[in-house]
Amino acid sequence: MVELQNSTATITLNTGAKIPQLGLGTWRSTEGQAYDAVLHAIKETGYVHIDSAAIYKNEEEVGKAIRDSGVPREKLFVTTKLWGTYHRNPEAALDESLKKLGLDYVDLYLIHWPVAFKTDNIKDGNYLTVPEKPDGGRDIDIDGWSFVNTWELVQKLPETGKTKAVGVSNFSINNLKELLAAPTTKVVPAANQIEVHPLLPQTELIEFAKSKGIVTEAYSPLGSLDSPLFTNKTLLEVAKSYDVSVAQLLINWALKRGYVVLPKSVNTERIDANFKVFDLKDEDFEKVSDLVKAEGEQRFVKPDWSPFPVFE
Repeated sequence: MVELQNSTATITLNTGAKIPQLGLGTWRSTEGQAYDAVLHAIKETGYVHIDSAAIYKNEEEVGKAIRDSGVPREKLFVTTKLWGTYHRNPEAALDESLKKLGLDYVDLYLIHWPVAFKTDNIKDGNYLTVPEKPDGGRDIDIDGWSFVNTWELVQKLPETGKTKAVGVSNFSINNLKELLAAPTTKVVPAANQIEVHPLLPQTELIEFAKSKGIVTEAYSPLGSLDSPLFTNKTLLEVAKSYDVSVAQLLINWALKRGYVVLPKSVNTERIDANFKVFDLKDEDFEKVSDLVKAEGEQRFVKPDWSPFPVFE
């Protein structure tokens, strides 16, 4: 029987701020679920790191849960993200997010994807969407605007006091190189939030980011909704030897790799279990790390943003 404890580890961002290494993700937390999940996570379990995004359309519930938890705002770390329809005016987008959250500031504000959308064909004023061209294709702005232009504006946001730090999400090594090389870039992103799990270990990207002072955050650390990881024989055997779930094993494997981990759940028992950490032996860590060699690399989150070449 392994000793389980609540996570208390933090990682230092390039701003000097501490980010809790284990947080609660809220992607796909639907109406009603996000409030209950976040309230339980903070008030009952002890989470202090909550990750949201404008496009999740649950910022109101997340914010209400934060307020109703009774935990002082300064003891929490809250992240939200800039959607592609707002790349030309990120401060306005942040203002909208803060209004929905009911907060004066967030701790981290991320460019959700390195993809700007055109908004010419939005008729109803709903910018939290993926705009479509008249032919039904996605209205991607490939020529008139780039993530370098967006970052030029985003990097100024900490000066407003509306966010403590800024970063990116779903950026590849090439994206990061282009951003860092741009003459307009004065601030190095504090974080890059990407899909990471044993079937998509992202080792090269994580190491490159670290070399530039950028902290990696892992979303979907358990894989997809119907993740093959949960039925993997090796993982089941290793998890059983510690008397933990496969999810707990995957989270602790990720924590041992040294980045921020953001498992999502709306189930209170799993929210509690996901927050438990234990000492994973090196030989078992290697067994999990070697899975990709046998199973092959698999990416589960892969939206079509063509003609923009994401993940390249």
